[in-house]
Amino acid sequence: MILEMKVPSPGESIKEVEIATWLVKDGDYVEKDQAIAEVDSDKATLELPAEASGIITLKAEEGDTVAVGAVVCLIDTDAAKPNGATPVAETKPATEVKKEEVKVAPAATITYATGTPSPAAKKILDEKNIQPSDVVGTGKGGRITTEDAVNATPSMGTPTGGSRGSERTKLSMLRRKVAERLVAAKNETAMLTTFNEVNMTPINNIRNEYKDAFKAKHNGVGLGYMSFFTKAVTRALQLFPDVNSMMDGDYKVAYDFADISIAVSGPKGLMVPVVRNAELLTFRGVEAEIKRLAIRARDGQITVDDMTGGTFTITNGGVFGSMLSTPIINPPQSGILGMHNIIERPIAVNGQVEIHPMMYVALSYDHRIIDGRESVGFLVAVKEALENPLELLMDNNPKKAFEL
Repeated sequence: MILEMKVPSPGESIKEVEIATWLVKDGDYVEKDQAIAEVDSDKATLELPAEASGIITLKAEEGDTVAVGAVVCLIDTDAAKPNGATPVAETKPATEVKKEEVKVAPAATITYATGTPSPAAKKILDEKNIQPSDVVGTGKGGRITTEDAVNATPSMGTPTGGSRGSERTKLSMLRRKVAERLVAAKNETAMLTTFNEVNMTPINNIRNEYKDAFKAKHNGVGLGYMSFFTKAVTRALQLFPDVNSMMDGDYKVAYDFADISIAVSGPKGLMVPVVRNAELLTFRGVEAEIKRLAIRARDGQITVDDMTGGTFTITNGGVFGSMLSTPIINPPQSGILGMHNIIERPIAVNGQVEIHPMMYVALSYDHRIIDGRESVGFLVAVKEALENPLELLMDNNPKKAFEL
């Protein structure tokens, strides 16, 4: 029996996917439920498991865009398993990755070798007095196309002896979609950014006092900065609900819950998994959920459902050393908070100059729906909560807040 394997629907709004990587070769024997391919949608990278055991015949190539429901391979279920054959090992993500280490790697890298020019391309190269060996072909098998020849320029030499190579890399569907959304956010919203700074001394003091007990009590879940920022944001959203709303045509949609998107850089690019009902979570709940989502993003296991929705976004450029930035809104949301690195700076405290760990924070917002009073008030509320966490986030009882 020949089984046709079709592309399953990763989500209601997704109509096509891209074959990112085949994990098996044409003619391999595969076992049922073995991962045979990684496919990219515009929201996530998913594994495609074999629906039966047998000999596989591939019907699509890496980089092909295929419609949901299209046949991508055949499995001969009547074929006997070859003697001594073992299934191809599934590709596993690296396990030893530092918590904040990010290595952005495209889904597929295609390096084109020097090829033979088409007749039309050869004529153009001859007119330009350019040798085919000096041109990188982008056609099938490295063939030099007419477009390659038109864009080719005579070599200027490399007087320093350095390399002048290049590599043509196709962006994953996820990264292309993120690029479209970022451009759309700039073009379709009245985006404005307001800034403030936060004295991180109170949070640092609390973390230094309780982080070891917190980690021991909660099975290795660390007490990081993100729980403080998430709790401060959910509090501020309740005080300034316009920041927790979205435009829908001529209407404003306001939410009485806070689903916080946390921007994460994964192997396939920027992802924004969502912490659901963050306003109801404890410090432990926030940290545990962020850790779970970050690991899934890092290991390429994030799903469409993990990233669907979200009413407000937090992004932390500080882990890369960013001192100040203007984050781009994650549409259709109306606001995003940007965290940055913590630098010791002299500030005035009660008329005296003191050195404290300081962080700049930025709020980008859609001015069509959020006025300056709400945006500035929201950011001030975040600052107040972060600088006075005992009273405003913990009800003056850190042990109870940390569930110790």
